[in-house]
Amino acid sequence: MNQPLSASDIKRYNLTIWKLLIAGIILFSLFIVAIGFDVFGTLPSFRDIEHPKSNQATEILSEDGRPLGNYFVQNRSNVTYPDISKNVINALISTEDTRFLTHSGIDFKRTFTIFFYNIVGKRQGGSTITQQLALNLFSEEARQKNFFKRLMQKFQEWVIAVKLERNYTKEEIITMYLNTVDFGNQAYGIKSAARVYFNTTPDKLSLTQAATLVGLQKGITRYSPTRNPERSLERRNTVLAMMVKADKLTPSEFEEEKAKPLGLKFNGATVNAGIAPYFRAVLKSDIKRIFQDRSILKADGTPYDLDRDGLKVITTINYDMQVYAEEAQREYMKVLQAQFTKSWRGKNPFKGNLAQVLQGMKRSDRYKALQLDGKSDEEIKKDFNTPTKLTIFTWKGDIDTVMKPIDSVKYYKMLLRNAMMAMDPQTGFIKAWVGGIDFENFKYDQVKMGSRQVGSTAKPFTYAVAIENGYSPCYTVPNEPVTIEVPGSQPWTPRSSPSSTLPGTITLQTALAFSQNYVTAFLMKQVGPTAVATLAKKMGITTDVPDYPSISLGVFDASVYDMVGAYGVFANKGVWTEPTYITRIEDKNGVVLYSKTPQVKVVMNEEVAYVMTRMLEGVINNGTGSRLGWKYGIRTPVGGKTGTTQNNSDGWFMAITPQLVAGVWTGCEDRAFHFTSTREGEGANTALPIFAGFMKRVYANPSLKISRSDFEAPKTPRTIEYDCNQYQQQEQGKTELDEKLGF
Repeated sequence: MNQPLSASDIKRYNLTIWKLLIAGIILFSLFIVAIGFDVFGTLPSFRDIEHPKSNQATEILSEDGRPLGNYFVQNRSNVTYPDISKNVINALISTEDTRFLTHSGIDFKRTFTIFFYNIVGKRQGGSTITQQLALNLFSEEARQKNFFKRLMQKFQEWVIAVKLERNYTKEEIITMYLNTVDFGNQAYGIKSAARVYFNTTPDKLSLTQAATLVGLQKGITRYSPTRNPERSLERRNTVLAMMVKADKLTPSEFEEEKAKPLGLKFNGATVNAGIAPYFRAVLKSDIKRIFQDRSILKADGTPYDLDRDGLKVITTINYDMQVYAEEAQREYMKVLQAQFTKSWRGKNPFKGNLAQVLQGMKRSDRYKALQLDGKSDEEIKKDFNTPTKLTIFTWKGDIDTVMKPIDSVKYYKMLLRNAMMAMDPQTGFIKAWVGGIDFENFKYDQVKMGSRQVGSTAKPFTYAVAIENGYSPCYTVPNEPVTIEVPGSQPWTPRSSPSSTLPGTITLQTALAFSQNYVTAFLMKQVGPTAVATLAKKMGITTDVPDYPSISLGVFDASVYDMVGAYGVFANKGVWTEPTYITRIEDKNGVVLYSKTPQVKVVMNEEVAYVMTRMLEGVINNGTGSRLGWKYGIRTPVGGKTGTTQNNSDGWFMAITPQLVAGVWTGCEDRAFHFTSTREGEGANTALPIFAGFMKRVYANPSLKISRSDFEAPKTPRTIEYDCNQYQQQEQGKTELDEKLGF
C-alpha cells in the first residue's frame, strides 16, 4: 500500500516541477531565438548591443589629457577593460554574480529562487551581471511595469544575455556593464563615478572606493555616499565582507579596510563643474560652428550632438596653468573688491546712473520671467521693490539674504569683473583662459566674446610704427602738449594729468615706461593714424580700429583674446601666430574629425620686435609696471604695459616673456561704475597683481619648464640703437663736433 506523501516530499516535488517549468520556458525562449522567430517583440541587434543608444558625454581634455569638464545630458564616458581596477571587478563579481565566470548568461540556481522577485521589477541581487547588462539595453521608457509585459521582457533579457555570452568575452561583458550603469549624482558609468565621488580614474580605485561604488548598485539613493554616508559605509563594508566570502580578500585585509572612512572627494557632476567653464562654453559654440561650416556629420548624415555623442576634444589648455590663473584671480579679486567698495563709502554711485540700473533690471531673468507671466510694468516695478529671499554671489561664497530685487541689481552693478588669458607666443597655443569671476552667476565671457576700451596698452602699436620708421628708443622729445589736425574734424589735443607728466625732454623709452600721453601723440603726428591702425589690424585686432589720432591712446575697444595675440608679435620676433585652443576633435571611436594648425604671418621686422621687447621691459624695470618686481617679487625678464581708461573704468595689464604672453582686464559690467581715484583704478593696481599671482605659481612649478631667460636678440647686425647711455654719448659727441665745425 502506498504511503501518503509527507509535507517535505510535496515541497520537493513542487520544487522540481517549478525548476522544470522555468527551465522549459528558458529553453523554449532560446529555441525561438535560435530558429530566428521572434515572438517576444523586437530584440536589440548586435549593433545595438555593441553600441547601445545611451547618452555619452563629450570630454574636454587639457593638452596632457587631463579632464577639464564635459558636455552631457548624462555624464557618461566609456572605458576599456584594462582601464578598470581589479578591485572593481572583484567587488562586482563577489557582490552581484559570484558564478559570473562560469555561467553562460543565466544562473539557473539563482533564477529559480528569485524568479518572481525579478518579475515585479526588483532586480537587485537577482539577475546575473550579463542579465543586468541586457536590461540596461532597454531605455527607462521601455522597461515594462505591467506584470505580463514584464514577464515577456524577462524572457527577452534571457535571450539577450545568451546572445551576449555567445558573442562576447567575459571581459567585454563586464566592461559594457560598468560603462552603462547609473551611480547617482549624474555619474553614469565607472569612469564618471570615479571622477565624481573620488576625483580619480577607474584604474586607480582602491578597495574601499571600489566597494563603495559597487555598493551603490543596491540603491543609488539609499546608499548614496553624499546623501546617506552612514548607510553607504555600512553597505561598503558588506561588499568587502562578500569579497572575503568569495576569496577575493583575506579576513585580515577586511579588518583593515573596513576601519577606513569613506574618503569621499565629491565633485558634483554638472555641465559647469570642472575648471575653465568660460573657456568650455566658448569652445562648445565654436565646435558647433566648425562642424556646420565644414559639414562634419555622422556616418548616417546627421549632425553630431556634443551632449550625447561622446566626442573627445583635446585642447591646448595647460591644466596647471589654468588652475593657477583661476587661483590668482580669486586671491586678488577679493582684496580688490574690498578696496572698490571702500572707495565709494559715503558716496552715491547711482546718482546720474539710474538708466544703467533700469537696463540691468530689464536684462535680469526675474524681469523676463515676470513679463512672461503677463505682469504689467507697475506690477513688475512693485515686485522689484518688495523685499524677498535672494541668493547673491560674494567672494566669501553665495549667501542667502532678504533684499529688494532692485537692490540686488545695484549690488551686481558695483561688482568688479575680471578676465585673463595666457598664450605661448611661438605656437599660439592658449594655456589659460579665465573669462569671468563666477560662471554660475555671470555667464558672459570677457576673454573673447567681450571687448573693452584698451587705454594705454595700445601705445606700443604707435611706438612700433615709429621704430619701424627709423626712430630710436633713445630719441628725445619735449614732453609738452601736441595738437594734430584732423581733416573734417576738430583738431585733436590729448590731455595728461599734471601729476603723471614728466617735465622736460625725455626719451621714447622713458615716455613708454611712464605712459606719457604727449610723447605718444608726438609720434602719432609723425607716423599718422593710418599706419598705426593698419599695424594693429595686422597684429590680430579684429574689432574696429578707426583711422583717427586718438587710437594712439587706446580709445578703441578690443578683446583680451585679440590683445594677447597682438602682444605675441613682440615676443615672437615679429611673427603673429593665431591664438589657438583646439588641437583636435575625435569621435567616440578615436577617429579624428577635426584638427587645427594655427595661421602664421610676419607682420613686423624682427629687430623692431626685439627693440619693442626691450622697451616693454623698461616699463617693468622702472616704469608704471615696476611693482611687479618691488612688490610682488617677479624679477625675471618680463615686458609689459599697464592701461587705464577714462574715469578708471577699465584696468589692463599686458605682459610678455619669451614663452608666455598674458593679458588681464578688470572693470565693472557698466563703464559708468568705476574707481573714484586713479591710484586705485589704474591697471597697475587692478590687473597687474593677478598676473603676478599667476606667474609666481608658474615659476614655482618646474615641470612647466617656463624658463627665466631673456628675449633672444636678432643675429643680424644692429641697425636700431637701443642702448640709450651709449646713444646719448654718441649724440653729445656729434653736437660738440658740429659746434667745432661751426654748424
